[in-house]
Amino acid sequence: MAKSKFTLPGLSEAKAKQVVEILQERLNSYNDLSLTLKHVHWNVVGPSFIGVHEMIDPQVDEVRLNADAVAERIAALGFAPRGTVAEITRTRDWDDYPLDRALVPDHLAALDHEYDRVIAENRKAIEDVEELDLVTQDLLIGQTGGLEKFQWFVRAHLESAAGTIPS
Repeated sequence: MAKSKFTLPGLSEAKAKQVVEILQERLNSYNDLSLTLKHVHWNVVGPSFIGVHEMIDPQVDEVRLNADAVAERIAALGFAPRGTVAEITRTRDWDDYPLDRALVPDHLAALDHEYDRVIAENRKAIEDVEELDLVTQDLLIGQTGGLEKFQWFVRAHLESAAGTIPS
């Protein structure tokens, strides 16, 4: 893990290193999610295609902004963010997105599972940084709220009139 000769005032190097390890995991997850979302955008077909196709791009943009903010936080903490595909695959412990060209409901159900994973990981990261760095925690809280909104958009397409979502 490349390191500068500085960290942020009031934050020890040891705490900064712990925060960076957590943030690097978030960066890897966001980079993977942005690629997955773009993959869905290109491969979704069927009824409601255009609405879903157009709904996905703002999600891609937001997730990329999340990745950028996390990478910049890592840099501000005095470390080098690693944004390569090799870094994603080196640390990745989740399965690859399962669909190629597929119908809207199939992609949205798979995407719902992707959001489940990323949001759960973010919530764990929020807890993990609570005693280390409240500024980073605030960043992750805001990002998680945005991801939860996007998951709501996805689920609104899947939800039945009775309020259930197929698993």
